[in-house]
Amino acid sequence: MGQFRVGEAQVSQVMLQQALDSSDLIGRWEYDVSNDRVYADALVALVFNITPAATAAGVSLDAFIAGVHPDDRERFVHEIKRSTETGLPCTFEYRVCSAYGVVRWVLDRGRITLDRAGRPLRGSGVLIDITESRLGENEEGLQQNSHGVHPLERAAEHCLAARQAIKELPEPLLHRMSDMLLLEVGRALANLTTKRRREAMN
Repeated sequence: MGQFRVGEAQVSQVMLQQALDSSDLIGRWEYDVSNDRVYADALVALVFNITPAATAAGVSLDAFIAGVHPDDRERFVHEIKRSTETGLPCTFEYRVCSAYGVVRWVLDRGRITLDRAGRPLRGSGVLIDITESRLGENEEGLQQNSHGVHPLERAAEHCLAARQAIKELPEPLLHRMSDMLLLEVGRALANLTTKRRREAMN
């Protein structure tokens, strides 16, 4: 835990904001449940209006909840609670109040690992900015759909599990490769979500 370094970004707040304004923004997060510490990269920090230094060192889950749009906080907490109780992967969309007061839509995909006694240990996932695809769309009825489990959703689940296991190995190359794979699967999952939403509107 805590492997996110501010130096990895090597960018200023202005450059981070420019990154936020681009499409397909993807960031990573990890959650140490027992110690209530969430670690995330600089892009996730800016989305939630938290300093990159804080998320590199680890902040409480409440700090992230505070960044969620008030109308979506209850559902956000419910999804986190469900995942920590069941260990099942969760994929859901919600709004965040990011830096400079901008409201953005994100797609969050993650999973909490449980120990043999069923207690939550740690979690990891990806956060994808889908604001652009949300603009001008009718949100009603789009939170739920009748689709079955898509291969990309299964792939994301396996990638998250593999990444958690690989992080325990002293293999930097495998760490980077697992991160790259997870981010690419996350990007494809975001495209799938956008496609499903458009189909639901037609």
